[in-house]
Amino acid sequence: MNTVKREAVVLNIMGKEYKIACEPQERQGLIDSAQKLDKQMRLIRDSGKVNGPDRIAVMAALNLVHELSTLKNQNDSLSLSFGEALADLVKKIENVLEN
Repeated sequence: MNTVKREAVVLNIMGKEYKIACEPQERQGLIDSAQKLDKQMRLIRDSGKVNGPDRIAVMAALNLVHELSTLKNQNDSLSLSFGEALADLVKKIENVLEN
């Protein structure tokens, strides 16, 4: 059985430390995600429109999930367009080869 040793990563979000265990190959992605969350939360806090760390966290989460959903939808659309273009190209190649 091949086990990967999980390691603790200390993340700082809005001045608070969070110790999270992760696999070594996930470490940098987790750090980058925490930095993005921290930046988003600070922007929301600094706007003065939302008060309280819980509300700031929820608004940041909503913003980031919305961004992720938008990117996923764009990716799905591009994948569909690429698939259609590839199918069209295959048909053209088949037509050329048949003649």
